[in-house]
Amino acid sequence: MTTTAEITPTSQKEINDAVWRACDTFRGTIDASQYKDYILVMLFIKYLSDLQRDKVAEYTKKYDGDTARVERALSRERFAMPKEADFYFLYSKRDANNVGELINIALENIEDANRGKLEGVFRNIDFNSEPNLGQTKQRNARLKHLLEDFNDERLDMRPSRIGHRDVFGDVYEYLIGLFAAGAGKKGGEFYTPPEVATLLAKLLDPQKGETICDPACGSGSLLIRVAKQIGSENFQLYGQEVNGQTWALCRMNMFLHGMDSARIEWCNTLTGPKLIDPDRPDSLLKFDIVVANPPFSLDKWGQKEAETDRFNRFHRGLPPKSKGDYAFIQHMVEAAHEDGGAVGVIVPHGVLFRGGAEGKIRKKLIDENLLDAVIGLPVNLFFGTGIPAAILLFKKGRNHNDVVFIDASRDFAQNKRQNALRAKDIDTILAAYQARQEMEKYCHIGSPEEIVENEYNLNIPRYVDTFEPEKEVDIKAVQEDIERLEGALVEVRQKMDGYLKELRVV
Repeated sequence: MTTTAEITPTSQKEINDAVWRACDTFRGTIDASQYKDYILVMLFIKYLSDLQRDKVAEYTKKYDGDTARVERALSRERFAMPKEADFYFLYSKRDANNVGELINIALENIEDANRGKLEGVFRNIDFNSEPNLGQTKQRNARLKHLLEDFNDERLDMRPSRIGHRDVFGDVYEYLIGLFAAGAGKKGGEFYTPPEVATLLAKLLDPQKGETICDPACGSGSLLIRVAKQIGSENFQLYGQEVNGQTWALCRMNMFLHGMDSARIEWCNTLTGPKLIDPDRPDSLLKFDIVVANPPFSLDKWGQKEAETDRFNRFHRGLPPKSKGDYAFIQHMVEAAHEDGGAVGVIVPHGVLFRGGAEGKIRKKLIDENLLDAVIGLPVNLFFGTGIPAAILLFKKGRNHNDVVFIDASRDFAQNKRQNALRAKDIDTILAAYQARQEMEKYCHIGSPEEIVENEYNLNIPRYVDTFEPEKEVDIKAVQEDIERLEGALVEVRQKMDGYLKELRVV
């Protein structure tokens, strides 16, 4: 029997290689942005199956093969895996004529056996779909290949092999990275790069016992990253996501991280939020921390519905119907506790200076002493867009009225696909924000009077001067260099003429 010490950890490359092979199964069949839906669901089933396999082996050894005691022990686990729903059962049926239907039934059985934890997570995925996966013969062949790809011995998803890594998030990022160019915003608008998520988590500094909400949670990686910053399991997570399949992936992601109690709602945050105070149906639930990377400048976000918003979220003004940035910001501010609630949101730079309705909303947020920091990030950090972004931090109940402006746009690692923040870049931003002191060409502490003088324009160059004067040219030294080079050139030409004469004589 293999001991724990002899087990070789499954590397992220092995997992990514298996995922890439599985992607080949669907190439040319469905849009690249949809690959992740089928791949990640199968990855989830494989993970649950391998976890169950580990537990069965552990309890069988512990109870000397006593089946009844093994079953009782398994019933006390945090999830149940029906025997005819696990990956290895499906793999054994890979040649069946109705393999797509069998996978769908397995998904239903997993949901039924885990009500309250996994209920509804597979409702938006159909492995027996003719429009997506082709007619019966082709569909069966594709699903057989998919099952064989995930049966690779190197793709062992047991916890003893993968440890506590964010495998789901890593694979999600890998898939988006592969297909971002072809899928555009479909592939990347709901994913926050891990380094940016880490920065947000450190800036918001969540504490034990706090409630954390992401109203545009996507796959949940940002929410999980903020929760992990606490270093304790004493927290409560909430999220809302408009895309049904992404909502399902978020629920799976929460489960994989042992955050089963997270309340993740499938809804449109701006037009029909579901995180509502049960005692006051016209009020949102309030949270200690609200964090999000909402889609940039969302068009048709729901301005008409916002005119009669029963939660009164838009009392500072209605954002333009073609740009939903301040709709998300106002929702987040309203969802934060009045006494000390913190908000961290990633926005495009236009949010800092655009006028009209947005300018009026921005003025009111500043006049209410809610804005705490404006942090400019490098370009090309996010999948699907190369534009630079900024982080806005808001805090309720502040005991000061200055605003920290940080220009972190020049500090990053330049990678092939995306730029990335390095650990030292994150540390520098965090130190500047916490110190709230002037740093030449990097950080400025803006006063209310200064912001008013700038007509509430938050464009970072107005506050952080990064101008680098051109180096003074020594004209005399340059002239001397020119004369020296011209003399050397004359000498070289004379030598060349001599060589040419010798050649002609020969």
